Amino acid sequence: MRPRTIAIYGKGGIGKSFTTTNLSATFSLMGKKVLQLGCDPKHDSTTSLFGGVSLPTVTEVFAEKNAHNQKIRIPDIVFRRDIQDFPQPVYGVELGGPEVGRGCGGRGIISGFDVLEGLGLFSWDIDIILMDFLGDVVCGGFATPLARSLSEEVILLTTNDRQSIFTANNICQANNYFQSVGGESKLLGIIINRDDGSGIAENYAAAAGINVLMKLPYNPEARDKDDSFDFAVRIPEIGEQFRKLASDILEKNITPCETAGLDFQTFVRLFGEVNEAHPTPASETELTGQQTQTSPNLSARENGGPGLSDNEKLLSCVDKLPDAEREIYRMIEIDKKSIAEAAELKDMNESEARAFLSSARSRLRKLFFAS
Repeated sequence: MRPRTIAIYGKGGIGKSFTTTNLSATFSLMGKKVLQLGCDPKHDSTTSLFGGVSLPTVTEVFAEKNAHNQKIRIPDIVFRRDIQDFPQPVYGVELGGPEVGRGCGGRGIISGFDVLEGLGLFSWDIDIILMDFLGDVVCGGFATPLARSLSEEVILLTTNDRQSIFTANNICQANNYFQSVGGESKLLGIIINRDDGSGIAENYAAAAGINVLMKLPYNPEARDKDDSFDFAVRIPEIGEQFRKLASDILEKNITPCETAGLDFQTFVRLFGEVNEAHPTPASETELTGQQTQTSPNLSARENGGPGLSDNEKLLSCVDKLPDAEREIYRMIEIDKKSIAEAAELKDMNESEARAFLSSARSRLRKLFFAS
């Protein structure tokens, strides 16, 4: 049976690895075989899970094997830890990435997934794969599980500060976008870490239509557990919350969120009045000391070069769909009509409309990523 796959996204430094590690520990304590997949170039997701041991990364091992013309094997990059009071071992992989300033972290993520898929990742005898993903990097590599539907479900991690909530909103928008071109990852909701009771993240969740899955207040004892490479779920009040969340996930008690996230203006209004003044342009004279005569420029689009936004690119791909698929897709995804309304307008039954929509999404996905 294919493992259950869950991606946990959030801004750097707000406790993603802490949350992922303790969720991994909870699933293991519940008798599930868990693989924690660290998807951050810092490759420190699994350090606490493995009692302070730093795992070799896929990036490092692949480079070494490649230099000696050797094939990479599962034991080279997948590691296990047997913990005395755990009924199941825990497993870990760190994708890793290039050294600072020496490469693209997102490219490393893509290559790492290619290696793991080549080794049959999604057919392994594992119950749950938890992917610990950096969320404040917007390049495509870090959106791999969403773009390629490698994660069935997505959980957003945030605190009560605007930047971490902004990051969560960006991931929400990205997942909604990929769903519109055939992606299948479902957003379960958000976890509020280091909750100070201010309600800021909860206000955002209510405005965006996102489930609040768990609220974890700051706890010095939990921090000490993490610093000593132990599990915070050993603390009864924290363990109880993680067990409740893990049970809800396993029993599929969480209804996925149907949300597109908030646009920028709506988002910033959650935090106060928006300054809508236009910025003052700098003059060429004040910066270069000379007046230059500029001629009108054609946009990249008018010149036939690159420059389309993702939305424009998507609409261009929509225009290439067969007539029936294009019309159904536009009605449902762009005009926001229901399946029933679109079927009635096109004089077909709902199953036919769903089939056209499914085919359109599949075709769009290929068109979008091929162009």
